[in-house]
Amino acid sequence: MIYGIGTDICDVRRIRDSLERHGDRFALKILSEAEFATWQARTRRWPERGVRYLATRFSAKEAFSKAIGMGMRMPMTWRLCEVGKLASGQPTVVLHGVLKEWFDARNLVAHVSVTDETDYAASFVVVEHQTSRP
Repeated sequence: MIYGIGTDICDVRRIRDSLERHGDRFALKILSEAEFATWQARTRRWPERGVRYLATRFSAKEAFSKAIGMGMRMPMTWRLCEVGKLASGQPTVVLHGVLKEWFDARNLVAHVSVTDETDYAASFVVVEHQTSRP
């Protein structure tokens, strides 16, 4: 059964401006440790790719916070929600700490889709309530 649906569109130019103003501090606020390492590697190779990576993670976390119905308030925080990827390349939501505990206690599972174009990153998240765990 669907627990919640969230969507978000993010202006990549706004993320670029925030990075120019605040540098790594902005990325550290939004990204988990693993995401931050990926962001640094992508930024070193091609700075624009790093900006897009950060924009998609920002968008996906906003969409996730909407799907669980709480916005950015505890236990939902930027760094406790991570957007990883499976071996196939499919994006996946990885949760940590109290957010993971909250989510698991409700038997929830999340599905995420992210995309980006020149000026925008967009994400869609569906959270389901599972009546039984596999």
